[in-house]
Amino acid sequence: MRGRRGWSRPRGGATNVTAPRPSRGAPLSRGFKDPSFRRSLALFRAFRHEQVDPEACYSLLARDSVDQVEAYDGPVAGRTVVDVGGGSGHFTEEFRRRGADAYLFEPDVSELGEKPPDSTVIADGYLLPLYDGVADVTFSSNVLEHVADPQTFISELVRVTRPGGLIYVSFTNWLSPWGGHEWAPWHYLGAERARARYRHRTGRPAKHALGENLFAVHIGPTLRQVRARDDVRVVSARSRYWPFLAETVVKVPGIREVATWNLLLILRRCPP
Repeated sequence: MRGRRGWSRPRGGATNVTAPRPSRGAPLSRGFKDPSFRRSLALFRAFRHEQVDPEACYSLLARDSVDQVEAYDGPVAGRTVVDVGGGSGHFTEEFRRRGADAYLFEPDVSELGEKPPDSTVIADGYLLPLYDGVADVTFSSNVLEHVADPQTFISELVRVTRPGGLIYVSFTNWLSPWGGHEWAPWHYLGAERARARYRHRTGRPAKHALGENLFAVHIGPTLRQVRARDDVRVVSARSRYWPFLAETVVKVPGIREVATWNLLLILRRCPP
């Protein structure tokens, strides 16, 4: 959905973020049923107007995403959340609205917008300036396809999550109809051809270039790599937006690379 530039190196030492005990008393947010056609349609409509109304688009996506976190892990109130690559801060702000101690770590200043959340840290997703195990929830939305080394990135998310904590990772897989981002679905005909078509149609160069700030990440290899790890347990591997059988579609090799649209991994950090 939203792109970014490459991850820059962080500055400074580790940030001391204290992880409070989880609060389980608050009710879950009352959003759309997930999965459902109504929810998928609302998100699709919001994405279509992202360029003209990004506030509405990302506010809705943030509410939906935190609903998903709470569905898997209970209310976030009183918990420490690390949002890695959250750009304009909509996810961080939504976590805070629900009572979480949320912190945004973003490498690209140009992605932050005019008013980033307080305590935002300019930092690299490969090397977060955080001590081990400080987060109850580590959250990364649509970032993995923008990093050259997804497994190192995931390892860093795992490192900063406490044992028993939740890791939320979603990404747009390359063979998804949206895999080419702004030049999709013409990426099926090749990246260079798709980018040339985009420039011809819009009169401006595409924001994303394959191998520079957009990478061809596939579902099958990603699942195998994550399941082979001994430091996390896969709670769920599902389509983030698919309107029905969200986990089933991910189990079908080949078809899942197109039909999943966007893979959501819910991981639980294992004890050392």
